[in-house]
Amino acid sequence: MSMRRYFFVLCCLFFWQSLPAQDDVTGLWKTIDDETGEAKSVVRIYEAGKNIHGEIVSLFPTPGQPEDPVCDECPEEDDRYGQKIIGMEIIRDMKKDGDEYSGGTVLKPDEGKIFKCRIWRDGEDLKVRGYWGIFYRTQTWKRIE
Repeated sequence: MSMRRYFFVLCCLFFWQSLPAQDDVTGLWKTIDDETGEAKSVVRIYEAGKNIHGEIVSLFPTPGQPEDPVCDECPEEDDRYGQKIIGMEIIRDMKKDGDEYSGGTVLKPDEGKIFKCRIWRDGEDLKVRGYWGIFYRTQTWKRIE
């Protein structure tokens, strides 16, 4: 292989590796309430072992809401009950399943409800769907660079 061709292949590989993966769900995401359309929080999604988890980094409280609330609506038997919401792990044990993640849970701390969860990329956005029996709600989260 000529030196010029070798250099070209090396540059292509470097460029290809520097592109973000289209299905990558890790990073910072602004959560958008599916009912009001308002930003609620920033969640950091990260990989731990082979699973995906997510924790709240910051909140966008509405006037009259506390700046740093605790989860007093969480089930008392849950380890997050009475804990501060900022820093709380709200997404737990999501496993890669094709182009999505499933098998884990998502907590809605303002209601204290824990839902089965499914996460997938939709273009630049992240779709987060919480299931409660046959019912579900889907939020669209926006990536924060």
